[in-house]
Amino acid sequence: MITRKEYESARRRAADLMRKAGLRISDEEEKTIEVVDFGLGRLDQEGVQVLTLVQTERISVKVLALFPFQTEPEHWHPPVENDPGKEETIRVIDGTVYFFVPGPDTLRKGFIPRGKESCYTVKNEIIMNPSSQITLEPGKKHWFQAPEGGAVMFSFSTVARDALDKFTDPNIVRITRIIES
Repeated sequence: MITRKEYESARRRAADLMRKAGLRISDEEEKTIEVVDFGLGRLDQEGVQVLTLVQTERISVKVLALFPFQTEPEHWHPPVENDPGKEETIRVIDGTVYFFVPGPDTLRKGFIPRGKESCYTVKNEIIMNPSSQITLEPGKKHWFQAPEGGAVMFSFSTVARDALDKFTDPNIVRITRIIES
């Protein structure tokens, strides 16, 4: 859970990162940026900010912003009914992203958030810079984080059902709860 004040501050910070990356977003679009703390109440450590540009029953286009040293927790996109799950391509627009997928443990630049060692099981590190991209098959575990300076990425995917994503951390709740203060 986060407070309304924290939510609005994070929304403004994310919009600033997106604009710094060269994206033109309107004031109305800024108001739609979703701030996701995954129910952990540690937004600056584990979270992501999401601007949805397109969401239909077949495709989704989003802009993801990570604050400095912020991590989007390990997750995967499971099958839903007859659909094999979301296929997603991430393309870095600005900053550096440490992206982790299954494979040999090559974690060197990134880090696992303190006390969360059991919640981050894939450690094959891919260092991504502007114009780097990766395509994830449905069901493939992954997580990512930004170093100092933060990062902005595009997410292009088949239909997104973010509320149905699965997480290694059993304490995660995908829908952000805001405490009015």
